[in-house]
Amino acid sequence: MSLRLLGRSYLAFVLSPELPFDEWLAELDARLLHQSGFFSNRPVILDLAALVPSMAETAKIISAVESRGLRLVAVEGVSTDWVSPRLAPLPGTPMPIGMFNPTGEKQRGAQTRNRYTLDEKPETKPVASLLVEEPVRSGQSLIFPQGDVTVIGSVASGSEIVAGGSIHIYGTLRGRAFAGTNGNAKARIFCNRFDAELLVIDGLYKTADDFDPALRGEQVQAHLDRDVLNIEVFH
Repeated sequence: MSLRLLGRSYLAFVLSPELPFDEWLAELDARLLHQSGFFSNRPVILDLAALVPSMAETAKIISAVESRGLRLVAVEGVSTDWVSPRLAPLPGTPMPIGMFNPTGEKQRGAQTRNRYTLDEKPETKPVASLLVEEPVRSGQSLIFPQGDVTVIGSVASGSEIVAGGSIHIYGTLRGRAFAGTNGNAKARIFCNRFDAELLVIDGLYKTADDFDPALRGEQVQAHLDRDVLNIEVFH
């Protein structure tokens, strides 16, 4: 009998605390109070790059987040020596500039990484898209970070669509939709009938409690406007 190793993708939320930390923590508490099921045992990655905390501060931040019942699986943006092995950065996570990687070589800055000579051109990749010709059932997660996702059918409650680009649903959206997950603030979400649990574009989100009841059952589009997630009737 041979041993088989299979790969599988999971969706994790990324929390990026900001200063002042106490105010950010209070906002998190407010979300957890009014939307207790939002994280629903979802894996959470804590990105501390914006805070630049000390080792002691890192421990306090981790404790504060875990004490709120969040399922923390990794911590990014600090030295790996400052966190326990169970919270080590996931494979493929870039280390903060100035820290050292396991080979002992210091990482280069962003300007060096992005520099190219006049006879070289940056590689351009065509925009990819995924067409799903069947309904997305409850409990299913469809993850496509390369580009747009189009579903010819409905997306059931308890399911989710995750796309690096825009999301087009030619049926009823009852589950969760995450668009622009690779930092694409111009991504949009379209659906023929709106009854969603959660909408997210480039990290900004609204839950069912935030939706205008008048939008239920309508054909809508969601997009960002100056860091505000707008949902409006679309014909």
